[in-house]
Amino acid sequence: MTEATAASPFSPLKIGPLTLKNRFIKAGANEGLTGAGLPTKALVKHHREIAAGGVAMTTVAYGAVSAEGRTFTHQFYMNKDVVRHLRVLTDAVHAEGAAACLQITHGGSFTMLRTEQGYPLSASSGFNAFGFLQGILWQTAMQERDMQRVAGEFAQAALLAQEAGFDAVEIHMGHGYLLNQFLSPLSNKRKDQYGGSVEARTRFPAQVLRQVKDAVGQHLAVTCKINQTDAAKGGIDVQQAAVTAALLEAEGADMLTLSGGHNMHSPWALFGSPMPIGDMKAHAKGLARIGPWALGLQQPKDLSFRELYFLETARQIRQKVTMPLALVGGVKSLSAAQQVLKEGIEVVALARALIHDPQFVNKLQSGQISQSACNSCNRCVMGIYDPNGVRCVFNPPNDSALVKAFAGD
Repeated sequence: MTEATAASPFSPLKIGPLTLKNRFIKAGANEGLTGAGLPTKALVKHHREIAAGGVAMTTVAYGAVSAEGRTFTHQFYMNKDVVRHLRVLTDAVHAEGAAACLQITHGGSFTMLRTEQGYPLSASSGFNAFGFLQGILWQTAMQERDMQRVAGEFAQAALLAQEAGFDAVEIHMGHGYLLNQFLSPLSNKRKDQYGGSVEARTRFPAQVLRQVKDAVGQHLAVTCKINQTDAAKGGIDVQQAAVTAALLEAEGADMLTLSGGHNMHSPWALFGSPMPIGDMKAHAKGLARIGPWALGLQQPKDLSFRELYFLETARQIRQKVTMPLALVGGVKSLSAAQQVLKEGIEVVALARALIHDPQFVNKLQSGQISQSACNSCNRCVMGIYDPNGVRCVFNPPNDSALVKAFAGD
């Protein structure tokens, strides 16, 4: 796509059965606002304000497809009891003129939760590096019956999302969660039809996509978030990611969100700037204190933020598929958003800029600003662990009364 034919960031776009009013979406980013396992009024306020700020769609992060699919105890999982609370959220988002997307996922062995029997599920058995920090030393390789059950849970979660009023679902296949545990050679050591080649490693995630599409594809946009790179030696690289992207397109995905970085091996790569290790140490307890210490040793010493840090790999995936693509990667200016569209990538996915200022998109469109004041310190990330939830540390705290009140009550 040339500059002369590049779409405006403020032009509409059709994604499956859904039409977005512009090219800006709120990326899924754990909000930490479901403290007792149910959406709160603070979560509704968070997404209502972002919707009112001009995005075409806002994504509610980490809707686990089952209780065992959660990473933390304070996350919600999709069940009948949660639907009415989520309906309050989607109604609020729709009232502000935006669409609502639910990110559906399963943590696999990336979890702090002990199973009632055995060990957490993953692509392969063996030592559980993340679980070790929580006293969960091992993980269990999924059998085909497990895959059938979990794929069905993704489909059922999507049906509940439809009942709750969402316009789209995003199947999370990145960052070290269960479906990435199949896609990534860092974690998939299988010798059967689900391991080895990229095609084989994509088989189970593609089966999940197919079941979700069959369940809700006529009514909801079905998108997938994938890693373009694990940013770790021996992990997914862009050549592998391009093969996966083409397979997911063939299976019917309406859009791919292109991300990168791995929760265990390279979390800094997701953010394109150093992690707040001091804050992480302050939150860690017990063996979990090893995590921030190890991260400090691994994190590149010369890492500094630059906009569009995933653009180069995204260009390569753009050449392999024709479906709409959304790019995450620290877009903080109108010029960067325009550059994304000039490259032929249709959608800009934002998180930190919107946490800093929910009105960011409106202000770009009106010309009030051309650049976000977010400094990419990543301290907002620690809201995942904070009982008061995610916020920009330069903004006031979340209203504690709303954090404690369930959305539908």
